[in-house]
Amino acid sequence: MNKPVKPTAFSTCPHDCPSVCALDVELLEDGKVGRLRGSALNTYTAGVICAKVARYSERLYHPDRLLKPLRRISAKGEGRFAEVSWDEALDLIAAKFLQIEAEFGAQSIWPYHYAGTMGMVQRDSIHRFRHAKGYSLQFDSICTNMAWTGYVAGTGKLAGPDPREMAVSDQIVIWGTNPVATQVNVMTHAIAARKKRGAKIIVIDVYRTETMKQADIGLVLKPGTDAALACAIMHILFRDDLADQDYLARFTDCPLELEAHLKSKTPEWAAAVTGLDVAQIEEVALLIGQVPRTYFRLGYGFTRSRNGVVGMHAAASIGAVTGCWQHEGGGVFHNNGAIYELDKSMVEATDLKDPSVRALDQSLIGRVLTGDEAALLGGPPVKAMLIQNTNPVSVTPEQELVKKGFAREDLFTVVHEQFMTET
Repeated sequence: MNKPVKPTAFSTCPHDCPSVCALDVELLEDGKVGRLRGSALNTYTAGVICAKVARYSERLYHPDRLLKPLRRISAKGEGRFAEVSWDEALDLIAAKFLQIEAEFGAQSIWPYHYAGTMGMVQRDSIHRFRHAKGYSLQFDSICTNMAWTGYVAGTGKLAGPDPREMAVSDQIVIWGTNPVATQVNVMTHAIAARKKRGAKIIVIDVYRTETMKQADIGLVLKPGTDAALACAIMHILFRDDLADQDYLARFTDCPLELEAHLKSKTPEWAAAVTGLDVAQIEEVALLIGQVPRTYFRLGYGFTRSRNGVVGMHAAASIGAVTGCWQHEGGGVFHNNGAIYELDKSMVEATDLKDPSVRALDQSLIGRVLTGDEAALLGGPPVKAMLIQNTNPVSVTPEQELVKKGFAREDLFTVVHEQFMTET
């Protein structure tokens, strides 16, 4: 006998990776959701979804989920809490915030958030609260900022070729991302191109990832040296007449200046910087220059350094030098966020935003909370925080400073999260 088919709802993955996967969601008899699958009707997901999203229901219904407010009843860091009612919790938060605002000013309160919980409303509506009250703003320096800035500097907008074009590519360069673990659909289309077209897969990263183990060519370079590799590749393209001069003349703004700048960026120079062999750099540059349908899939990983912006800009510029954008199955892709033209003004209450309010750097939270005047931008000390969907005690730089700051007895901290975290 055939098993009865469970009713299914259609949805979209709430994560903010560039795939925006379409989902088929099982609906169980008790009103809960069951397994999540990539939509079979969508040609990108093609019935496939990554492991973390497939098991979303385990996270959703996990016995350790926090479902009621907890108030600390011990010294900070001891982790002893007692359950309180929603009314008691909300009244306490409001009273403390109003008291601190009256004594130190609205900017002494810093709503701090990121992307542990995804979705425009769940993640970004914290800004309505921030802007309505005039609390300190947040400069988002973690994850997307440097990657997007570098990509847009070279392309003009946060958009690239349709990721499904990988399936008709003759060569795919996966740079600074590990899709075997994080974006399985990228590998689905890359492997399809290999099987049907004999496409080569080139992977560039700072260690031998699971994705690199499936590649035809893997380059393991020193962290933070991606821009040097990109410059050497472009140097070779110009040197060996593999640059598309017509494309550069029509669609780029300073090709002659770029070529002159790259004269000194030889493969020997880059080898000393990156730790790669000259022969490796020459081989990859030649392949990129000789295969018009080369699709660059640029991730976030290699932008997580002080020179992350120029690393992304340099890697993206290779596609302009080769002119691979002209061909179906070619081009440079990082993120297609700009194609949706989302209006977030209502979600974030941007009409209430006061540009004179300081924007504290989320990466400098340790310095902010320990009273560093430069990090505080000349404003008052931070006396209260509402932390939503992020765990700065574990993920932000300068951990000892961060822990010292959170240990302050005069810092009132509210954390809105799905599970108990170190923060």
